[in-house]
Amino acid sequence: MPTARLTDRAVLRVGGAEARDFLQGLVTNDVALLAPGKPLWAGLLSAQGKLLFDMVLHDAAAGDGSVFVDVAAAAAEALAKRLTMYKLRRAVTITPEPELHVFAAWGAPLADLPHDPQLAALGQRWVADAAPADATLADYAAHRLRAGVADSGDLLLDRMLWLEANAVELNGVSFTKGCYVGQENTARMHHRDRLRRRLLPVTVDGEPGDVAIRAGDTPAGELRRHADGRGIAYLRVEAADGPLTAGGATLTVDWPAWLPRA
Repeated sequence: MPTARLTDRAVLRVGGAEARDFLQGLVTNDVALLAPGKPLWAGLLSAQGKLLFDMVLHDAAAGDGSVFVDVAAAAAEALAKRLTMYKLRRAVTITPEPELHVFAAWGAPLADLPHDPQLAALGQRWVADAAPADATLADYAAHRLRAGVADSGDLLLDRMLWLEANAVELNGVSFTKGCYVGQENTARMHHRDRLRRRLLPVTVDGEPGDVAIRAGDTPAGELRRHADGRGIAYLRVEAADGPLTAGGATLTVDWPAWLPRA
């Protein structure tokens, strides 16, 4: 079973007596559901509902309610500053955990390790100080692309809405938990039941040489990532039936089973 240390991720610890209540009022998912072996994928949004950070929350299993925040390493310092800005006088601590790492394994499940909260097909995901690893970050990135699931680096921060990142289909949002930052616009978009744009997996035939995607002569979106004939695109949904081009490549939306076309 391939196992990789996700070297592009970092870990923060949110601790203190009010840690979970604090996160509950900020992030898109229901922190009350967080438990040992049951991580959550969540976003932290702007007041307008635009995505600022995405993260995986893990129960730190310390008996004190503390939470490990698994976040893109490039965004960890900015996230810590943003959380500190929100905490004011609350009994909350936000601490980098450089000795901890994020691991992922896929294929036959390993015993007693949590499944990825976005999609079971991604395998398992956990935080630890060490674990045997026989695969690379590139191997894991290729695995995500095969599953059609975007990574943090594919998201357009402060430009895209959280639901455009397929947050409903990938278990990243609660519509019953109550208020959080950006909740009003997110709920409104959900109840309209229509997204004009979203991240979609694509097959790529040829060499793009350009991130701009066109449907004929009309701009249709941008290619966020591609490797070995597969990619992730941020597309106008009405253009998804193509034909689509990016530079010298032809793109075809590859609708995964977890993302119904309706």
